[in-house]
Amino acid sequence: PLDGNSTYKLHVPADIPAKDFWSVIAYSTSTHGFIEGSSRVGISSLERSELNVNKDGSIDIYLGPQAIAGNEANWISTGEDFWVVLRLYGPQESLFNKTWRLPDIEKIP
Repeated sequence: PLDGNSTYKLHVPADIPAKDFWSVIAYSTSTHGFIEGSSRVGISSLERSELNVNKDGSIDIYLGPQAIAGNEANWISTGEDFWVVLRLYGPQESLFNKTWRLPDIEKIP
């Protein structure tokens, strides 16, 4: 589980193997449901036009109790311990043959 009082970054590469779309959702470790009181429980590629997208097409998603200035669009609010699920809709071959890997979530100091 991740510490709900800390801030983390998940780097979603541009070449994510999802033909239809992908989503990242944070879940409470105590209830295994959405984080109570969270203003936003997840982010998906369907929101791409609203997100801050890196020059290479990748997207950085931030998870923590407070948004990082300038990255509010890419923020999932926490405040309690949580775990994260990445869903790939229409998964592609590079996921199954394990040539694509999602980078680890990084704690931001």
